[in-house]
Amino acid sequence: MNSVDLSIQPEDLLQINLSSFSAEAIEPFSPKAGDGSLQNGGLMQQNTGGTGVNSLELFTGYFVDRTGYINFPVIGRVKVGGLTLAVAHDTIRNRILPYVSDIVVSMRFLNLKINILGEVAQPGLVRLSNKRITLLEAIGMAGDLTPYADRTDILLIREKDGQRQYVQLNLQDPGIFASPYFYLEQNDFIYVKPTKAKVGGITDQTSRFLTFGSAGLSLITLIIALISK
Repeated sequence: MNSVDLSIQPEDLLQINLSSFSAEAIEPFSPKAGDGSLQNGGLMQQNTGGTGVNSLELFTGYFVDRTGYINFPVIGRVKVGGLTLAVAHDTIRNRILPYVSDIVVSMRFLNLKINILGEVAQPGLVRLSNKRITLLEAIGMAGDLTPYADRTDILLIREKDGQRQYVQLNLQDPGIFASPYFYLEQNDFIYVKPTKAKVGGITDQTSRFLTFGSAGLSLITLIIALISK
């Protein structure tokens, strides 16, 4: 089974909630306006209890900076980059335990997302629930492949340990289920290429130009998104 826990990456957004029998004991660990702990430094965290992400939550999470640290009240900067949620949870809990002996910490991702471009019904940004998904599930969330999608040549682009990986995936290959890339990771980019038949079967020059233009625009959008990361 190649499903493993997601690791926290720079620019991730985390929801971290604390609880204790003593509200006064955890009050110092609650972010204050202007202290820089939260994404916007002002709004308090909201815990909706669901797995979805609403617009308010995106402004109330702890932001992981480019060096993998978050700023947490009282205990200061905490290195969470590269850790799973379980390990990050234990790290933060152990830092707070000397102050609050019965502290309970809960954590989840707020901004899990991938980008799917090319021959899918609904290309663009796909926001995920708080779990890892497969390539097939992501395609389903993007409205499925179009009839002109090349199922044998899907490009996946992934940032891993500061390195950019380019992987060609074939949905018609049974071995894809054992691929380490079958399960997607935060900020993956997927480009579904059109079949040659889509372009070759179009005789009208204007339509052919629009087809090439659409594919080119998807690639340009992908490149811009990667450069801006």
